[in-house]
Order: sequence, then C-alpha cells, then structure tokens
Amino acid sequence: MNAQTPPPGRELMARGAETLSRFMEQAQAMGDVARRQMAALTPAAAPRIMDGALPTGAAFLGRSPFALAQDAMAYAVDASQRSILFWDTMRQAGNAFLEHEKAGCPPVLVFDWDMVVDGRTLPRRCNYALVRIKPPAGFPAVDPAMRPFVIIDPRAGHGAGIGGFKSDSQVGVALRRGHPVYFVIFFREPEPGQTILDITEAEAIFLRRIHELHPEAQRPVVIGNCQGGWAVMMLGASEPELTGPLVLNGAPLSYWAGEKGRNPMRYTGGLAGGSWPAAMLADLGNGTFDGANLVSNFESLSPGNTKFRKYFNLYEKVDTEAERFLEFERWWGGYFLMTRDEIRWIVENLFIGDKFARGEISAGKGASFNMRAVKSPIVVFASVGDNITPPGQALRWIADVYRDEAEIKTLGQTIIYLVHDEIGHLGIFVSGKVANKEHTEIANTLELIESVAPGLYELRITGTAGSGLNTGYQVELVEKTIADIRAISGEAENEAFPAVARISAMNQMLYDLFASPVIRQFTTAESAELRRQMNPMRARRYLVSDANPMMKPLGPLAAAVKANRAPVASDNPFTAMERAWADSVERSIDAWRDWRDAAQETAFHAVYGTLSALGVASAAAVEGTAEAVADAQDDSPEVRAALARIGEGGYAEAVVRMMILLAKARGGVRRNRLARSNLLLTTEEPFAQLTSSARQALIREQTVVVEMAPEEALATLAALLPEAEGRRRALATVEDVAGPEDELGAPALAMLDRLRGLLLPAASD
Repeated sequence: MNAQTPPPGRELMARGAETLSRFMEQAQAMGDVARRQMAALTPAAAPRIMDGALPTGAAFLGRSPFALAQDAMAYAVDASQRSILFWDTMRQAGNAFLEHEKAGCPPVLVFDWDMVVDGRTLPRRCNYALVRIKPPAGFPAVDPAMRPFVIIDPRAGHGAGIGGFKSDSQVGVALRRGHPVYFVIFFREPEPGQTILDITEAEAIFLRRIHELHPEAQRPVVIGNCQGGWAVMMLGASEPELTGPLVLNGAPLSYWAGEKGRNPMRYTGGLAGGSWPAAMLADLGNGTFDGANLVSNFESLSPGNTKFRKYFNLYEKVDTEAERFLEFERWWGGYFLMTRDEIRWIVENLFIGDKFARGEISAGKGASFNMRAVKSPIVVFASVGDNITPPGQALRWIADVYRDEAEIKTLGQTIIYLVHDEIGHLGIFVSGKVANKEHTEIANTLELIESVAPGLYELRITGTAGSGLNTGYQVELVEKTIADIRAISGEAENEAFPAVARISAMNQMLYDLFASPVIRQFTTAESAELRRQMNPMRARRYLVSDANPMMKPLGPLAAAVKANRAPVASDNPFTAMERAWADSVERSIDAWRDWRDAAQETAFHAVYGTLSALGVASAAAVEGTAEAVADAQDDSPEVRAALARIGEGGYAEAVVRMMILLAKARGGVRRNRLARSNLLLTTEEPFAQLTSSARQALIREQTVVVEMAPEEALATLAALLPEAEGRRRALATVEDVAGPEDELGAPALAMLDRLRGLLLPAASD
C-alpha cells in the first residue's frame, strides 16, 4: 500500500493550532499573574487606621499644654542623645568593617577552633578548610565515639560562621550534646582557577579525614545552610558512603519553584537576560566576582527592613540594641570573592538552569550529580517567611526526583521535612529561638533517624519548651505524599523558565564572543580592586568609619552622652508619633517594593511566556525528572529480591515488619515510640549483634515488602514465627514499642488486632 503524503496545508494548520493554543495558555497565565498580584497588593495599599498602625492623636488627648511642652523637651533631649549614640554605633560598625577587611575577613564563629585540613594545600587547591570546634567552658567534654556533626555555611557573598554565630546555634546545639563538631570555613580570596568541583572534592577529603579521626563513630551528620545545602547534596550524591544524615536548612535546590505573586527573586536571572551579567562583573573584576553584588540583591528583596527598619530599630533602642547590631553587621558586612568559573557555574546550573533536580549537572568525566544516588536520610528545614529560599525552592526537588512516595520507600530513602510558619531566611541559621527549638528537635530526631522506616515524613513539633536536653516538646513524624509536596511548593513547571535558559545560553555565547575579550583586555588587577572598593556596599561603611575625619569626634561625644543619658518616658506621646512615622515609612517602601515586584513579574511572564508560546523552549524541557528518568521500581532487582524473600527470616524480620505495618496504619510515628524502637533495635537480641548498616538494610527490605505486597506481608508472618513462644514474644515486643492502646488511634488498633488474630490463635494450639 503506497503511503499518501498529507496535504502541505495540513501540517501548517496543525502547527498554527498548536501555536494558538500556546498563546491562549500564555494569556491565561498572564491573567493568573494579574489576579494574584492584585490580591497581594490590595491589602498593602489600604492604610491601617483602625488597627492603630497610623497615629490617631489619642496619645495627645488629656494632656495640658504645659505637660505637652515638657514631653516635647524630654523627647528632644532623648532624640538628640539617641542620634549621637546611633551615629557612634554606625561609626563602630564602620571601624569593625575596616578591621575585619584588614584581617582578611576571618570566620565570625564565636567558638574557638583548630585547623584540621586546609584546602589551599590540597592537590586540587581551593579556599575551603575544615576546622574542629573547641567546646567552651561550661560545655560537656566531646565524646569522640559519638556521631560527628559537620556544618557547611553558604558562600553567597558573605563569609563563613553564620551556623556558629551565637552560643545558641547549630554548633552550640551539637556541642551541648557532646558531639564532635566540625565546620567548613572558606577564605575571602579564591585560589586561582578553582571550580565548584574542586570544592566538592575537598569536602570529600574533609569527610574522609573525619572518618579517620572517629573510626568508632557513625558516619557524620552533614548540615548545609542555604547554598551550602546544594553543596551537601552534591557531596551525598558523589560520595554516598561518606555521609550520614543530611540536613538542608533553607537550601534552594529547585530554583524555578514558587508561587505567582510571590517569590520574585527567581525572576532576576531572566530579567537580566541570563548569566552574562554575572560573567561581565567577573570580567570587570579581573576574573573575580565580588560577593557584595549578591548581598545587594538580598537587600533589595526587603528594602523596608534592610534600608530603613533595621536602622530605625537601632536608633529607637540604641541603649540595648547596639551590641546586637554590631555583632550581626560583622557577618553581614564581610564580602567574599568567587572565581569567574564558580559564579558562572552557580548561575547557569542552579539559578537559571535549575539542573540539579533533573540530574543534568556534570560531575566530570562524563558523570553527573544525581540526587537519587543519595542514600543517607535527609532532613529539610524551610520557612513560609523565607523570601530568599521559600518552601517551594527547598522542597520541590522531592517531587522532581521521585515519582511518588512509594518509590522513595522502595529506594530505601528517608526524607523528613519541617516548615516553620514565619521565621525569615537568616532566622533559620541565627535565631536563638529556632536553635533552641527546631534545631534541637532535629538533633534529637537525628539520633533515631536510622530506625525510621524509609518514606516521606513531615516533622511536627508541638508543646512547650522544657529545660536542658530534655525538652518539653512533642515530636511526631507524619507520613506524607508527593502530592503534599506539590501543594506546598506551588507553581514549579513554569513554561517561561525553560525559555530563560535558552535565551541565557544564546546571550552568554554572544557575550563570550564579542564583549568578554574586550573587557578582559582593558581590565587590570588595580582597576578591579578600585571597583570593589567603590562598591556602594563597602563605600557606605567607609564613610561612617574613622577613615572619614568628620566621624572621629563622635567617640568622645557619645561617651559624654552615655554619662548624662536621659531616656524619655515610655508613655511620651512624641515617641508614639515617632513609631507611627517609622511604620508609615516602612509601609511606603514595602508598597513600592510590591509594585516593583509586580511589574517585574508581569514583564517576565510577558517576555518569556510569549517566547515559550512561540516555541523557543521545547515542551520536553519542563517535564518532571521523576517522569523522565524513574524506572519501574516494582520491577527493580532490589524489589524482586525483597519480595522473593517475603516468607524467609525469623523473629527480627517479623518484629520489624509488624512495627512498619503499625506505623503505616497510623500514618506516622511519635518520637517516644521511635525512641523505644531504637532502643529495641540497638540493645536487644538479635538486633544488638547487627551492624548499623545491617539494621538499616533489614528496615529497608521490610519496608519494601510492606509497601509492595501488604497483604502477603501479613499472610507470611506466621511462617516467620513458626513457634508459639516466638509469636507471643514478638507480639509483646511490638505492643511494648507501640505503647498504650488508647494513644494508637483506630487504624493502628485495627492493625494490631489483625496481627493478634493472625498469630495468637495458632499460638494457643
């Protein structure tokens, strides 16, 4: 039969219909953007007179003219004194900045430390180093046999040390429990030619050294803060045998994820035209990118706070706020450098390419970093109040990497996430309240995490604080699904972002061919250094330091003010007016920010959505990784092997299987039950004689059995326990771990009754 060539107009009509359909989808997307923006902007535009946000004059009522005059004089004296103390504090911050720069911007850790491995001496040199934290006086002695903690801070413009910035911090939490604590620091100047892969190799060397120093300890917990989180995941994917549990705090692993009308930072790369501006800034820096540019971007996200509110808070409470302000500015004002290759790698692979979750980041020698290769348990900590790494960017990778929660289980992976209601991005790392609650409870859970059956869980913390290590919080791991992750992460498969990646690659090619050679030809080390010193982020600190002769008299003047300080009364009406004015200024700045973000988001979707509708990015580019690369897990060798052994084993297999069945029926597990389970699996026979890896393999295999064949898993329990005494002992053990029946809930009670029905009748024969 001869093939009939379709009429030439049919293909043209089909393509036209497809293009029209894409344009209709783009129009719908723009309508959605406009609707969400209006919903977000309307409340901010309305003045809040009724709730007391704006002054009503009530503070002045009932006061005589004479009293008001006295109040005005007292306020004038107080305001003048606060102004002098404010500018003196700013002068001290400027001087501290100069001293910090002169010292090479050392880590801002409040703990003493010893150098363990200096990356500048390795074969593949980089400016990273591993240090060992020394516990201060009053802390318990370090137990070298306990699991070490390793903390990797973000290198996103600032220096190292935010994870150990205070005594109540990630470092402090681990030290108070007696764990050895190591910190990965970095120096201001990168080594010539260093790359991100060099840093990953160095961090692997750091972990090997820790294994040598603690041969009896379990594999270390590795904590990654912000961008340190994707460094941790790269390490876990490339060297899975070196890492214990991984903790990701505010880590942007899925940069495209977010919600329309919110999370504007993800549009920055597209609006700039791609990665070429970062490359140009590095070329202007003589091959070095200035981290002050990144810090400036962070400040632009919340200008009401970073440009006004934090300084007004210092002015308003200068008697008590100065020390905290100076402490934070020491870290916030330390700007670090990157090589051209480093910043370009980060922008192209993570910010614009969003390649990590899709397994497209090259690891060298033809390999790539694949998150599915991570075998260690993972804990993800995100916050709704985080505008730098919103929950979508911290969590969406789970839905991109894994097809569903069943696949997570069959791969033997354990993922636990915790979402805070309101804390900001930096609060995740520096807040003492977060350290004493969330980070403490994460540390408590990490001690038991290897007894948790594979799966996806939400960590829920309820109750109130206790004292010491025995907190009064109640912690529960609640089973979740990939659908829950998608609901939290919001829009992720955005048709506009693949167009950004395509346009960015084209612009970068044009820049590399025509502009970069010219800029490099005329850039020198001297011009690059002058440009860095003139950066507004540095210049504004120089101007308020003693380097400015006009600031030097403030020192003696502030000392005189402190000696004669006359703070105003708290009920002074002029202070209420001052606070109302400050609130209105901050709201005005934030309103401008909201309108700016709305305009940028509209422009982004109008440009790149239209380009996508024209077919600039192929549809395949937005497909989820899980659909693209996931194998048929129910036919994998591991699953087939586990199901083939479903009726084999004995007491250990039966007990673990029953505990998993009960946890599955209940939909989660409380930490007190997890603690009893962990005690059983580590101290009682026959579990005590198993190695840690053997116990984990046992839990993984029984999880696969329960997940893939739940009915057969129940039916074969009797075969695992042929003796009546063994059945009674196994049931008693499981009941002891489960705890009081009135706390189990109906589904778990029904499962427990079913287990009794399967085993007890035969035991009574």
